[in-house]
Amino acid sequence: MTEGSDPRQDVTFPAPVGCVDLRAFDDDGNSYEISACHDCLPWHAEVVLIEGEILVREWHAVGCPVFQQLIED
Repeated sequence: MTEGSDPRQDVTFPAPVGCVDLRAFDDDGNSYEISACHDCLPWHAEVVLIEGEILVREWHAVGCPVFQQLIED
């Protein structure tokens, strides 16, 4: 990242990352479809089991606009 650039927009591989847990299934048991985030390079996802619930944990660069929207919702 260059000096004076906005850290909230750093979506490069070395950018700081954060995660958000999303439901893997709707109320009827249908799985949600996820797709890669093309807005940030460090994006990846994993399936986790927390207290008996299956979740999808998405990792994004903290400055990724998609991540910012997810944590605001």
